[in-house]
Amino acid sequence: MAVNCAGIANAQAAEDLELQRWQTMLDINLTGIFLSCQAQAAVMLPRGKGAIVNIASMSGSIVNRGLLQAHYNASKAGVIHLSKSLAMESADKGLRVNCISPGYTATLMNSRPEVAEQVKIFEQTTPMGRMASVDEMVGPAVFLVSQASSFCTGVDLLVDGGFVCW
Repeated sequence: MAVNCAGIANAQAAEDLELQRWQTMLDINLTGIFLSCQAQAAVMLPRGKGAIVNIASMSGSIVNRGLLQAHYNASKAGVIHLSKSLAMESADKGLRVNCISPGYTATLMNSRPEVAEQVKIFEQTTPMGRMASVDEMVGPAVFLVSQASSFCTGVDLLVDGGFVCW
């Protein structure tokens, strides 16, 4: 089993976005996941079993109001679709590929003083009234790599405190 969780985020209007910044976002958030999955599949496929969970974001399914981050959203949408595509390629070979799309989560990126006001907005606009803790992603990941989800592949599990229900 494997869980691929790496990513960067920043905000900038698409019209002003430098190509290098776009490429860096895709390299880390999408290409990194692809290369990890490729290496993991090379080990799991010959065994005829395995489970991979990729961490995407709810921002891969929705556009966050007020956040200028087309490059981030596109990279996370790519992770979701990559996961579904890899799931279909390997479903009959015993390898399951799923992803988790967290909502706003209390991470180091969201603890910087310059984003304090944005964090308040995140909390106010999430139906559960708060951001997730990183630990709240553990249960969904354990589920997706366990036998409890043995008939799940290509799933994008939104863990967002109800945010996308709006």
